[in-house]
Amino acid sequence: MSEFDDDLRVLPLAVSDGKPGHAFGGHVHPAWNIGSNPNGGYLLALAAAAMRQAVPAQADPLSITVHYLRPGLADQPCQVDVQTLRSGRALSTVRATLLQQGKARLEVLAATGDLADQAGPVLSLAMPEIPAPDLCLARSGDAQGVQLPILQRLDVRLHPQQVPSRAGGKARLSGWVRFRDGRAPDALACLLFADAFPPAVFGLLGMVGWVPTIELTVHVRRRPVPGWMLGEFWTHDLSHGRVVEDGALWDASGQLVAQSRQLALVR
Repeated sequence: MSEFDDDLRVLPLAVSDGKPGHAFGGHVHPAWNIGSNPNGGYLLALAAAAMRQAVPAQADPLSITVHYLRPGLADQPCQVDVQTLRSGRALSTVRATLLQQGKARLEVLAATGDLADQAGPVLSLAMPEIPAPDLCLARSGDAQGVQLPILQRLDVRLHPQQVPSRAGGKARLSGWVRFRDGRAPDALACLLFADAFPPAVFGLLGMVGWVPTIELTVHVRRRPVPGWMLGEFWTHDLSHGRVVEDGALWDASGQLVAQSRQLALVR
């Protein structure tokens, strides 16, 4: 089993008090931290791993939105409460709450389905041309001024002309990402990778410090093929200490596999 799959493992719990739905128990692994806090994409993938157990025939998160209520707690147990709001022939709507120490850490709402069902006309966003992974620069905690335990698990390479180091550039960043243990990417990996790069606003402002996510939405469009994935992230909207960042992920074959948008604080 890969490190990612092992760290997403959740087991069913008994549901008490007549509450509808399912409950799952898991553990928030500290290897996915940004500083002392668990990465938001990892927490989202952990919740999605529980959600797919509730709807196994429609387990792919086609559209998934998470609101981060408070920081997760690393190296602590968690509970994920899951409720299927609607189950249809092609889609299900599922809600989840990830709790730690009795407090909700994130709320998730997803439309799930089967990405194997691909038919009809296609219009897609072309993959940008950037230097090959070997010509890109490894993401570094030293360069960012913060410990990045997540880089024990992920290999992230940044476009050498977009590495955020000082103010004055563009609020755009691209690069490559893969699991260090060789695990192939899938839909859950897309949720993690959509939040695994430095904030694009760093290219404009320099290393401004903490940019915590308030809300993140990921649309998973296709199942990725094995290999490196390319991510590109940009923002055109920064004001009042809040930023909207858009992103896209392509797989090794050049197909667009996911798109994202998040609202974050700039501190």
